Amino acid sequence: MPARLIEIVGRLRTAPGRKRLLLGAFFRTWRVLFPIARAYRRTLIRRTRVVAVVGSFGKTTATRAVYAALGLPIRFPSGWNSGGFLAVGLLRIRPGARHAALEVGISRKGMMARCARLIGPDIAVVTSIGSEHHPSLGTLEETRNEKVEMVRALPLSGLAVLNGDDPNVVWMRNATLARVITFGLGDACDVRASSVVLDIRTGMRFTLHANGTTYEMTSRLIGPHMVHSILAAVAVVVGEGLPLEDALPRLRSVTAAPERLEVVPAEGGAFLLVDTYKSVLETIVTSFETLAALQADRKIVVLGDIEEPKGSQGLLYKDLGARLACIATRVVFVGGEKAYKSLASGARGTGMPKERVAYAGRSSRRAAELVREDLRAGDIVLIKGRSMQQLERVAFHLTGRPMPCDIGACGLKSGCAECPLIVRAVRRAQAKARSSAGRLPAADG
Repeated sequence: MPARLIEIVGRLRTAPGRKRLLLGAFFRTWRVLFPIARAYRRTLIRRTRVVAVVGSFGKTTATRAVYAALGLPIRFPSGWNSGGFLAVGLLRIRPGARHAALEVGISRKGMMARCARLIGPDIAVVTSIGSEHHPSLGTLEETRNEKVEMVRALPLSGLAVLNGDDPNVVWMRNATLARVITFGLGDACDVRASSVVLDIRTGMRFTLHANGTTYEMTSRLIGPHMVHSILAAVAVVVGEGLPLEDALPRLRSVTAAPERLEVVPAEGGAFLLVDTYKSVLETIVTSFETLAALQADRKIVVLGDIEEPKGSQGLLYKDLGARLACIATRVVFVGGEKAYKSLASGARGTGMPKERVAYAGRSSRRAAELVREDLRAGDIVLIKGRSMQQLERVAFHLTGRPMPCDIGACGLKSGCAECPLIVRAVRRAQAKARSSAGRLPAADG
């Protein structure tokens, strides 16, 4: 039996597998849905100013921020931002809407131009250019040349909102005759932030510079790079000539998308920083920078595999170990043994004691046990890994939630929180607890 057919048969045996196959099948309906959605865009919603958010990283959070800034209802991410799902997103825009926003993802060359023709964007927000999907998109220059198609599709009345801190994004300003607004932390950016301070309990505060005015901002998001998402949304508001004073209160309330540096209180007064949606090298480094900027006496890192590593894996893991030695008080690695040895070597070479780097094999349960051995109030635990590893299960264990599953890798894109098998197991555990409580003898008196 062909390997692909074996995989399909295996997935049909479980509810998560069947769900994955169904979503994959719907993704492929784009050939039917794109012409319908394109016609809808050219007719019933032709006057709607559509914002297309593209980039290698930060798209989901930036899209949530744009929704908030424009006063649109924030839709929680499904993890599907292309194919038939993108067409449905366009068809969900109501006629007469002043603005709408879509997150656009691609995985191979030629897709962005097709998506741009479908959407007909009025505003293009570009968050970043990185090494994600490098096997299919190639070098950073080739990735840039692919994603710039959304900017090229802008009309003269359009607006390009570009990350001014990313040279490959700034390069795109020459690809359009539309207006350009840059955002970032650099002094040359049109919309920028300064004096960024992070607090695990409250989020961030920073000074916003826009329209020649400064504003003292707070945000429930965590991470210097998360500031870029807020700034991108502010740039859209400024570029559209909308009242910034109306948008800022809404932006202050934007929360992190699930598994994107999401702050979760743990048992005993510790804090978890869950960042398990993806683990491309750039996102790992960014999560380390966020942890370094937070104040805590002890910082623990649960680290999984690098996603789609480019170059020598041994050297990559060794470099990550060296970085961790300067940030973390303890490290727990989940993944292959060779990767662990390289990571531990890098950490020891930079001064971290051998006993501070632990190996959990491929078990999230074991990783949680190793963390719990010495977890104290006020500790910050960064949990970082690729989505297939489902390391959010470490957070489940550390917050006391039932987690019966401990498989090494899973293809369920929506994560453990929506897994039908786990949901049923949790309900059974809760029912059993209620039943046991009902059988307790009555107290005297």
